[in-house]
Amino acid sequence: MPPPPLPAPPASASGEAGGGRRRWQHRLSPTLVRDRCYTRAFRSAGLRSASVPLPDGAIVHLWLPPPAAAGAPCPYPVLLLHGFGASATWQWAPFLRPLLAAGLAPYVPDLIFFGASASPAADRSPAYQAACVAAAMAALPGAPQRYAVVGVSYGGFVAYHLAHAFPAAVERLVLIAAGVCLEEADLAAGLFAVEDINEAASVLLPQRPEDLRRLVGLTFCQPPRFMPSCFIRDYIRVMCTENVKEKTELLYALINGRKLSDLPKINQQTLIIWGEKDLVFPLELGLRLKRHLGDTSELVIVKNTGHAINREKPAELCRLIKNYIADPSVKYRDDHKGSWKKAIKRFARSSLRKVDSSRSLL
Repeated sequence: MPPPPLPAPPASASGEAGGGRRRWQHRLSPTLVRDRCYTRAFRSAGLRSASVPLPDGAIVHLWLPPPAAAGAPCPYPVLLLHGFGASATWQWAPFLRPLLAAGLAPYVPDLIFFGASASPAADRSPAYQAACVAAAMAALPGAPQRYAVVGVSYGGFVAYHLAHAFPAAVERLVLIAAGVCLEEADLAAGLFAVEDINEAASVLLPQRPEDLRRLVGLTFCQPPRFMPSCFIRDYIRVMCTENVKEKTELLYALINGRKLSDLPKINQQTLIIWGEKDLVFPLELGLRLKRHLGDTSELVIVKNTGHAINREKPAELCRLIKNYIADPSVKYRDDHKGSWKKAIKRFARSSLRKVDSSRSLL
């Protein structure tokens, strides 16, 4: 059910009630205020907004890093891919200045049907998303030939396909809570708290306050205590009502018929980061991915953290990203060997139980 509209201010003598009402609503919207703050954070960090048209009619909006200073070392390019939530600015704003200070050059696109990116094509696969991102990067003036890619959640699916389809461009990979090893059969097997894709879509694309509350409860290890209904309705109205059909189709394309046996292996060195108490993509999927990739991957389990690692532990996550990309010699396996091997044993001993409200979502 859509949230009730805000009461309209009285019409002015000039007859501009409609425009006045919209401006009044915007001033009262905490979501729009926050959206502007995140955009301002990008601009104040020196990033520039650009839109790249592609031959099939798609338009990829992305933020470009500040130009390198004359005579300064060329910063290393890193592509940041957001998850299945709001636009890129909402998920990456806190990371920009630390990454820039570490000598990295962040490129931050909006994936297709998020933010200001869109496409007339019917393809909804993460492979198509990866192709659009790669084409947009290649079309930029002075485009980097090779770059690292960081993908969080849904962005991790896109990053994985990007690494597989464009190995000459992707040098190093960081996957954050990206359940690329999930299978559609996991739904019926009880690994998640939803039984089918329809139920998953109703939670991941919330249109009602109760759906958003449930999503927040599953996403955060320690959900915010103060969530007034007026703020929830405002967030849904501003951030969750555009491209709902297309985003639902993205979700179906992501899950429908998915099998681990169809997932190709990638050769790039890959850092896998997972929240210990992830209730969206459970840790089991991180362990699967580590087994699937083998010695080319490292797994770091962040304790007391849920799926929203970038919101709950931004400083720790930023440190892991910086260290892994800025210094290719960094290895995490020795420090965390006991951590993920114990987790493997724990999951091996456990059996799938009947799903309840505390089990993983998707």
